Amino acid sequence: MSILVIDVGTSGLRAAVVRPDASMDHVLYRALAPSTPFPGLVEFDPRALADAALELADAVLRRSGPVLGVGIANQRASTIVWDRATGEPIGPGLGWQDLRTVMECITLGHEHGIKMAPNQTATKAQWLLRSVPHRRPEALCVGTIDTWLAWVLSRGEVHVTDRTNAGVTGLCLPDASAWDPRIAELVGVPLESLPQLLDTSGTFGNAHALPGAPPIAALVGDQQSSLVGQGGVRPGVVKITFGTGGMLDVVSGTTPPTKAERNPRGTIPTVAWSRHGSTMYGVEGVMLSAGTNIEWLRDDLGLIETAAQSHDVASQCDDTEGAVFVPALLGLGTPHWDYGARGTLLGITRGTRREHVVRAVLEGIAHRGADLVEAAEADTGLDLPVIRIDGGMSQNPTFVQALADAAQRRVEVSPVLEATTLGAGLLAGLETGVWGGLDDLAATWRPAEVTEPRRDLDRSRWARAVDRSRTWIPDLSALDF
Repeated sequence: MSILVIDVGTSGLRAAVVRPDASMDHVLYRALAPSTPFPGLVEFDPRALADAALELADAVLRRSGPVLGVGIANQRASTIVWDRATGEPIGPGLGWQDLRTVMECITLGHEHGIKMAPNQTATKAQWLLRSVPHRRPEALCVGTIDTWLAWVLSRGEVHVTDRTNAGVTGLCLPDASAWDPRIAELVGVPLESLPQLLDTSGTFGNAHALPGAPPIAALVGDQQSSLVGQGGVRPGVVKITFGTGGMLDVVSGTTPPTKAERNPRGTIPTVAWSRHGSTMYGVEGVMLSAGTNIEWLRDDLGLIETAAQSHDVASQCDDTEGAVFVPALLGLGTPHWDYGARGTLLGITRGTRREHVVRAVLEGIAHRGADLVEAAEADTGLDLPVIRIDGGMSQNPTFVQALADAAQRRVEVSPVLEATTLGAGLLAGLETGVWGGLDDLAATWRPAEVTEPRRDLDRSRWARAVDRSRTWIPDLSALDF
């Protein structure tokens, strides 16, 4: 009655089985970092990724025994093009962070009024296809990581993707019901090379490359998978994953977006999941740097020796004594979308000490989390009284308390550090009969910790600090993808 999950992240991949009680077992992980041959370029080896996924999956199955199905969760928008006849990639995979197509995105905006970000699939596929200009469109397959792994697992029988992944490619209609012929033509991606667009939870084919050839029963983007893994299958449940960056996701309902552009308060329309032809939509809020700021304290400033020590140091003081840090090391995402904003430390006095700075960094990330929730409430009209969180920073008690205080909401911590793996297992189990319906998935949520607000953090002073961090690099601030 178990489900095998293959979960591909930015710097590694994980395989595990999800049990009927929503626990995870036989978890194996392998680091597989992308390469950066030049600043702004992020590449990976698709064949090495597929080989690692197969090896980990096989190792897990040897330990666990047969499974009812397979779920695949993946970093979204990373792009691969391969030969349909041989199954061999025609070039490197382009990671979602790859920025080589910035100018193409700017051109699409200026000439056609289409907002396209370089971290979407469309212009990455365009760049890869240009490297093989003489191939017939039907001879090549374009896909994201879920598509590539489904192809490899099925031994070339299926060329598919789901709506959560398709929705962030920039190549489909706003409601993710089909590919958009106009955009595909503008970027030079033939419709014949794109995968079949299917529901998130369903039967995609059989994983013939694995013992027993279990059915592939779920394909899902990582952030939506994390939302499901934290019980977010109904409107009003919000989660934030605090990793290197921070990502908020919430289900908004069955009403589809009418356009693919950002909402008024800076959240992004998404597909939360789809099943049996019915699609649930949502919004996503983006924090460009979260854990990155802790790495900066550790690796560059030397104020802490480990990420975990940030809690120990920050807890040496009760407050920051007026110091405020805006975590804009890579700019500001939701709600501001200012790529030229930069990290800002204000309110420093002769009495500011190491612990004040460390606490200010944790509180600054917490304030950004509160910004995301407020933006999601405004753009959806939903009341979001509870925040569910996962990711590395969810293990930091000082940060979790600061988030509750900044947002003035209860914070519930996921029982698993990375809920992405669990979510893919739940969605695959829904298709294979491990769980009977959405209420069963919602009932799997059992938080490891619950934190209530204890005090108010000064949100008005925070807003002033954010204003001072903005437009520090005007040329970057002028960009609008």
